[in-house]
Amino acid sequence: MTGLLSDWANLLLRWTHFVAGIAWIGSSFYFIWLDRALNAPARPRPGVEGELWMVHSGGFYQTEKRRPGPGEMPAVLHWFKWEALFTWISGIALLVLMYYLSGAYLLDPAVSSIGRGTATALGIGLLVIGWIVYDGLWRSRLADARGGGVATAISLALLAAVTIASCRLLSGRAAYMHVGALLGTLMVANVWMRILPAQQAMIDATKAGREADFTLGERAKRRSVHNSYMTFPLLFIMLSNHYPATYASPVNWLVLLLLFVAGAAARHAMIGRGSSAHWALVPTVAALAGAMFFSAPKRAAAPATAGDAAPSFAAVRGVVMQRCLPCHSRFPSDLTFGTAPAGVAFDTPESIARLAERIRVRAVETRTMPLANKTGMTPDERALLARWIAAGAPLR
Repeated sequence: MTGLLSDWANLLLRWTHFVAGIAWIGSSFYFIWLDRALNAPARPRPGVEGELWMVHSGGFYQTEKRRPGPGEMPAVLHWFKWEALFTWISGIALLVLMYYLSGAYLLDPAVSSIGRGTATALGIGLLVIGWIVYDGLWRSRLADARGGGVATAISLALLAAVTIASCRLLSGRAAYMHVGALLGTLMVANVWMRILPAQQAMIDATKAGREADFTLGERAKRRSVHNSYMTFPLLFIMLSNHYPATYASPVNWLVLLLLFVAGAAARHAMIGRGSSAHWALVPTVAALAGAMFFSAPKRAAAPATAGDAAPSFAAVRGVVMQRCLPCHSRFPSDLTFGTAPAGVAFDTPESIARLAERIRVRAVETRTMPLANKTGMTPDERALLARWIAAGAPLR
C-alpha cells in the first residue's frame, strides 16, 4: 500500500508539473511571438503601440499593445503569474521526493564520495546562492556594460562552472536535474521578484494619476528575454532522465553545455531579429552533432561479437536475479522505486530475452544500471551479458 501511494504521489506531482509548465511556457511563447507579430495601428491612436487581428476556434480577436496614460487603468487586468509559481513548486517537490527523501538517484560512488547530507545541502544552496549571484550581477553596472555583453559572458561562465561542478559531485542524473532546478528557480524568481513588481509599480502610478515609469517595464523585459533563452535547455533537462546516454557520458557536463547552446540558439532562431536569427540554426545543428558525438559510448563495457562463446541462459538469469531483480520485478525486494520501475520487470525468462536490447544499452554500454551500481554488478558480469546478447539472447 505504501508503494502504491508513493507511485501515485510521484505521478500526480509530475502531472501537475507538466500541466503547469505547459501553461507557463505556452503563455511566455505566445507573448514573445505577439511582440514580434504586432503591426503599427492602421489608424494611429493615443497610447496604442501595436495591434493584431487573429482568428482561433471560429472567432476573431483584436489585440492591442498599449501604454496607458494616467488614470487609464482598466477595472479588470489579467496577470500571468500563477503558472510559473505552480511549475516551480511542483518541480521542487519532485526534486525533494526523488532525490532528497529517497536518496537513490542523488549520488554515484563512482563519481564522488560525498555524503547524502552534503549533497542535499549543496543542492539547496545552489538554488539560493545561484539566484543571489545572478540577480546581483544583472542589477549591477555590469548589466549595462557593452549592451549587457559583459554580464552575459559572466553568467554563461558561471553556468558552465556550476554544470561541471555538479557533474563532478552528484550522479549524472542528479547533476542534470539540479542544473535544471537552478534554471527554473532563476526563471520563476525573475517573474515574481523582478517582472511582476515592475509591472505593479507602473500600475500603481497609472491608478494614482501619475505618468508611469516605463523604463521599469523595459528592465523587466530583459529578464523575460533571459527566461525565454533558458526555456529550451530546461525542457531538455526535464526529459533527460529518460535518456541515460546523455548524463552517463564521461563528459556529461560537456554534453549538457552543448545542449544548452543548441536550445538557446534554436530559441534565438525563433525570436531573434535580423539575419542573426537565421544563422542561429548553424550553432544549433553543430551543438547537437557535438552532443551526439560525445554521448556515444567510446567503448562497450565488455567487447563482444556474435562469434564469442555464448554463456548459458542459467548464468545470465543468475546475474539478472542478483543484480536487477531486487528492483525490476512485480514483487521487488527493494521498494525504493516501487514496483517494476519504468515498467521493466525481469520475472520470467521471456521478459529477460525481450528486454535484451535495453539491458545492452543500460547495463553494458552506458552502465547506468544498476542505478549507481547499487547491487554491485561486476565488469565480468557485464561482459557475460554482452556475450549473451551478441549471440542473439538465446533462452538455453
